[in-house]
Order: sequence, then structure tokens, then C-alpha cells
Amino acid sequence: QVQLVESGGALVQAGGSLTLSCAASGVTFSSYAMGWFRRAPGKGSSREFVAAVGRTGSVTHYAGSVKGRFTISRDSAKNTMYLQMNSLKPEDTAVYCCAAEWRHSSNAGTRPDKYAYWGQGTQVTVSS
Repeated sequence: QVQLVESGGALVQAGGSLTLSCAASGVTFSSYAMGWFRRAPGKGSSREFVAAVGRTGSVTHYAGSVKGRFTISRDSAKNTMYLQMNSLKPEDTAVYCCAAEWRHSSNAGTRPDKYAYWGQGTQVTVSS
């Protein structure tokens, strides 16, 4: 049974930092690209791409709104993916969800419909 469990969400002031974690079980972690998506308040169930990392960690992609502020990484020994978030802004407030996409290549997708497995999400709230 595949499980993705996020942690690390919190209330933080603008300009602050947070690190989110996504622990995976029930999958061969090294066979999956991993991604972070977020659902912002008032935007329904729409999942906005944040960042993705390929199977080996050598390929990363970022949304323009977070590039230079967020860093995605993965630790295969721990079956865990991370999202280091710096210089947080109120518009970063959202539920952050991690997802897993089976990949033969070392690339990673940016479209939520390509990801087969999802976590429940962790709330990040940035106050102004």
C-alpha cells in the first residue's frame, strides 16, 4: 500500500522559513519522480505546481513564483523528499501536498494529472 505523509507545515511570519517533509512507503522510492503541489484558499481543489525532483535528484523544476526561494531535494536512504522554503510570502499560504510519479527517465513532471499517488497535505500559513 502506497503512503505519502507530509509534515512540517506551520504558521510563520512573512520572510520566515519552513522545511516540509514527505515520507514515502509502499513504493520503490528510486523509481519515482516526486513533486510538491499546493491548494490555495479560495481556489477550490485546483492543484498548483510548486516543484518537482527526478528519480536521481539530478533534475529539478520550479514554478516561477517560488524559484530562488524554495529548494526541493530527496534522500533515497530515508525514502523522504523535502521542500526548503525561504522568504515566505502571504501568497504562499496553502495546503502543500506531495505526489509520486513513476518515471523511467530521470526527468520529473509538472502536471498533477501525471502523478499517481498523493499525500493528504500539510497546511502552511504565512502571516503578513
